[in-house]
Amino acid sequence: MRPDRPRDPVAGPDSGPEAPYPIQLSGPVIKGFGRGSKELGIPTANIPADGLSEYPDLDVGVYYGVVALDPRQFSYEGENASATVLPAVLSIGYNPFYKNKMKSIEIHIMPRLTEPSPTAQVDSGPTHFHKLPDFYGTPLRLLILGYIRPEYDYVSVEALVEDIRVDCEVARQSLRRPGYVCYLNVDADADEGVGEKVQRWRRWLTEF
Repeated sequence: MRPDRPRDPVAGPDSGPEAPYPIQLSGPVIKGFGRGSKELGIPTANIPADGLSEYPDLDVGVYYGVVALDPRQFSYEGENASATVLPAVLSIGYNPFYKNKMKSIEIHIMPRLTEPSPTAQVDSGPTHFHKLPDFYGTPLRLLILGYIRPEYDYVSVEALVEDIRVDCEVARQSLRRPGYVCYLNVDADADEGVGEKVQRWRRWLTEF
């Protein structure tokens, strides 16, 4: 069960990703368990879990990072000239609430940090999560930049959804910091202060 204590607003060091991050995973978007959108109202992009074999010590839990989709098959709001890098929150594991038997990678893609956050608390109504058009089969590249929390079981669907809402906000606030937002600014390769290592990661994200 989730500990009954306030959540930290950010995760990871302010200076930027530290070992073992960044972690790179990729693959085509595949059908998941079908619960994210239908039961929880949280659209997720699943990719094959095969790549996790390269990271045998990676804990199950919730992470944050950035993703890009192959622009030849998917464009974000009409931007089809190059891949758009977007913030993401993701779960790696078995989802104890649903007692999955197979490990999965479930990625929720969020809007740009410059756009309004649908998961920010603005009223007491139902939480709305960002939704993209269907892109099954589209190659996806994921760069994991930090760890948020372990997997928990929950007493209700509502409690699970609320924790995922908070996960989204923690991910967004974590990625706003200079040591992380540089992974999103793919059009700024010539910017002073952006090291070659970050530029290499950004090229890996977008060069399909």
